[in-house]
Amino acid sequence: MPTTAWTASLTWWNAMSWNVRPRNAALTICTVLTLAGCASTRQPLRTPVPRVALRRTIDSIVAQPQFRSAQLGILIVDPERADTLYSHNAGKLFIPASNQKLITGAVAVHALGADYRFSTTVSARGTISGNTLEGDLVVTGTGDPSMSDRMRGDAMTALRDMADSLSARGVRRVTGSLTNGPSIFPDATLGFGWAWDDLDFPYSAGVDALYLNEGFTRIVVSGGPAAGDMPSALTAPASTYPIVRMRATTVAAPALTALTVFHDSSNIGNVIVTGSVRAGAVDTLALAYRNQNAAFLTALQEALRERGVALDGGVRLQNPADAGIDTTGSSHAFEPAAIPLLSIVSPPLRDILAVFEKTSQNQIGEILFKTIGWRTRGVGSAESGRAAVTAQLLAWGAPPDGFVVRDGSGLSRHNAVTPETLARVLDAMRQHADFATFHEALPIAGVDGTIASRMRGTAAQGNLRAKTGTLDMVRSLSGYVTTADGHLLIVVLLANSWTVPVREVERAQDAIVINLAQLRLGVF
Repeated sequence: MPTTAWTASLTWWNAMSWNVRPRNAALTICTVLTLAGCASTRQPLRTPVPRVALRRTIDSIVAQPQFRSAQLGILIVDPERADTLYSHNAGKLFIPASNQKLITGAVAVHALGADYRFSTTVSARGTISGNTLEGDLVVTGTGDPSMSDRMRGDAMTALRDMADSLSARGVRRVTGSLTNGPSIFPDATLGFGWAWDDLDFPYSAGVDALYLNEGFTRIVVSGGPAAGDMPSALTAPASTYPIVRMRATTVAAPALTALTVFHDSSNIGNVIVTGSVRAGAVDTLALAYRNQNAAFLTALQEALRERGVALDGGVRLQNPADAGIDTTGSSHAFEPAAIPLLSIVSPPLRDILAVFEKTSQNQIGEILFKTIGWRTRGVGSAESGRAAVTAQLLAWGAPPDGFVVRDGSGLSRHNAVTPETLARVLDAMRQHADFATFHEALPIAGVDGTIASRMRGTAAQGNLRAKTGTLDMVRSLSGYVTTADGHLLIVVLLANSWTVPVREVERAQDAIVINLAQLRLGVF
């Protein structure tokens, strides 16, 4: 960016301490015009009427009796003119929930680049003679999060592509096993402080270097033709993993379907379905995989069989950990893969980022978090990711006491951030060469993502691009909105700990954004 603009930005963040002033205080000409490099007198200037009206409106929202005991953080900034339009608890720490994804996404774009791609490599440990591999197939991943139904229509597509490539090389039989290579993610698959009672839900699935369908399976249960008949079940995207043990019953209509699925404690590769399903009815359940490597490799084995590639030794995990599959052979130290046979790469980060931010996909956040650590610090651990993200936030000017980073998705309640820190991140990306990638990935009010149904029919529809954050007693909404006369504003709205219905909190946040979209700041 131009030197004058950079100087203005520094002046705004540092010398002016954010230009945060009492809500009804007057501006001075030198406060704003000096930042733009303009000559100025030091005569006082009344705050323009639109700003007064905006502040009074937001004051009235914040002062509503139902928010008396709530924790609200608000910061609204006109970054081009280095002007803070409204500030309330901007320096206080809040649990951000999925607003943490703004931080992870921003650092990922900065550290990895919008063109970054994940790769998965299949290698031969042994020799190929004719159409036979005398040895093992070794699959080494880097956490590709795109092998999912959401991104590819069918998560099995990429695995079938691998099988097709192997078949095209003439390999029709593997005498050894299908196994996983060394993982670049050496630590726990789950995030710091995740709630134990959420771990079977897809949004709490763990992550690993080999990753299928965002870490979860769908179980489609069909009631039998008559009451008392055994229901049937299919799993997807892989039809062979996990194995379903049916303990549910078919009941006559008009009884309601009430099914539950959980992992078999005696064999993690099995799941148990209990409850009841109406005759002829179909219900779909979802369950997080307990072992991501087992899920990926068993699905790939399925794809190989479909393409006529025989696998004599089945699947063998280098670290089985009771994965519930055939672990033929014993676990042993990783051996070097001798011959790389094929490699599949993901779509670029710019495409993955849109899925990450618009749908608020937690597992992409954790993979990016660890990948940032791996690419910048040589270790793909959460701790390395935390160190890298912390360093970047400090480089963007966030104070050391303005954030606590614990995971990449915001699922951990141990994350904390101030509105000031989020605004710094949003402003850093506004000035970034890849701002378009970051901006276009955010949900659009009334159009798509997690705010598709909010602010419809208002000036904010199709205008606001912002990330939501949702946990129990946490609601966040932060991003960019353009005023009626074309000024791009940064808006950060954080709410913790209230007693009213959640919709009341969202309605208040929406009202603030709609006011901003209708605002006319004029020439200043």
